[in-house]
Amino acid sequence: MALTIVTLIGASGIFLIGSGIWIKAKANLAQILLNRAFDKTVSSSLKSEVKPWYWADIKPYARLEVPHLKVSSIVLNNTSGEALAFGPGHMANTPVPGENGTSVFAAHRDTHFSWLKDLQTGDMLRVKRSDGNKVAFRVTRSWVARYDDSGINADSSGRRLILSTCFPFGTDNSGPLRYMVEAEISNTEAISILQH
Repeated sequence: MALTIVTLIGASGIFLIGSGIWIKAKANLAQILLNRAFDKTVSSSLKSEVKPWYWADIKPYARLEVPHLKVSSIVLNNTSGEALAFGPGHMANTPVPGENGTSVFAAHRDTHFSWLKDLQTGDMLRVKRSDGNKVAFRVTRSWVARYDDSGINADSSGRRLILSTCFPFGTDNSGPLRYMVEAEISNTEAISILQH
């Protein structure tokens, strides 16, 4: 009886470890395929969106880079649970990054936005959109809020980008709190959609 219990506990542990490794491996492999599809979309003379794999119901929307953290992720065109397994998503009811208003990207805290807690005021974020335009943002603040009381207004004046993930970091428990990072368009950077 004791051997059976030990065997079941061991098997469960192996399954959980394997499951955790699979989730992270799937997220990393998806980003490779999404990067290829994004590059093809940007370079296409028709500017048609290229699917990362033939059955995909997601499309690459933008490339988000954080130079000093050496982070680069393809942002997807939606924030469904299925999409967020493969990368950050753009919230559909918010503007295109660099346009008037506040654009929002969301991702999981244990994969694609695990680095969000390391951002500091003044850090630069770069967004390359699928239309080829590039926009630079500077981090202005971060805060924790309930998912239903974030204070984000997609129609606000200015050109902002919000990055959002679950909070607290380092736990698997889901809850109502979100960690938010706000960045404003940087007019001092050489890259800007305003030139186009």
